[in-house]
Amino acid sequence: MKKIDSNSYRVEKAAKLNAIPTFEDFGKSDKKLKKYLEKIRIELGKFQDVMYAHDKYSVLICLQGMDTAGKDSLIREVFKDFNVRGVQVHSFKVPTELERSHDYLWRHYIALPQKGKFGVFNRTHYENVLVTRVHPSYILGEHIPGIHTVEDIDEKFWEDRFRQINDFELHLAQNGTIIFKFFLHLSKEEQRQRLLRRLEKKEKNWKFSAGDLKERALWDSYQECYEEAINNTSKTHAPWFVIPADNKEAARVIVAEILLQELAKYTDVVEPELDEKTKANIEEYKKQLESE
Repeated sequence: MKKIDSNSYRVEKAAKLNAIPTFEDFGKSDKKLKKYLEKIRIELGKFQDVMYAHDKYSVLICLQGMDTAGKDSLIREVFKDFNVRGVQVHSFKVPTELERSHDYLWRHYIALPQKGKFGVFNRTHYENVLVTRVHPSYILGEHIPGIHTVEDIDEKFWEDRFRQINDFELHLAQNGTIIFKFFLHLSKEEQRQRLLRRLEKKEKNWKFSAGDLKERALWDSYQECYEEAINNTSKTHAPWFVIPADNKEAARVIVAEILLQELAKYTDVVEPELDEKTKANIEEYKKQLESE
């Protein structure tokens, strides 16, 4: 399989989503892609074990995408070989009353991974410049001073939110959180096919909601909001990667390979050495145990 270059998917200049492909298979069958993924995720699991012992970094992985983009299955497959203690997944739904009684970043902040662990946000703080931008009336439920009607939510409001999110992520990065943001770039036709499969297969019916079709009708608005959010918040310390998502197997491989390539740059992540006294007495400790 051809080498995957993480930079090919990184957003470093203004991205036009309608010009970025949504499909990739690298000319390989699903079976071969699954085999390739198995190798990568074993290496990722090894890195996490060392990072856990090193105890100075954490990794935050943010997943965004339209409904049916494959976020849940990607999490299941990419992190399958992790020690369960080393990865925490949070799926953010509609804010609760408690969450709405705080600022919009609060519920994300308290879910951040501790040092030594991977945290995966399935939908993220970016919902606050995506769903709320497509449906600005949702902002009124946040009880923000000076925001009384939808008309009060102007362009400066969204510019301020982008700045706040950038500041939030910069603070995290400066304090040891390695940030990855993945947009699973799905085509409208592939979403249609996936929604149809949810209706046609009884065991998948539970995944379908009539609300999915209402949101699908706003596809163009969402694409515009995603594009603007990505272009305003892809930074060196917290880059966005646009991942072709029409082929789930390939999308998982790309995400896993990007993680492995980028994390390999952190050459300071090594297992801690024993202190000199303990190293000098290892043979004595072994004798003590063997003589029991």
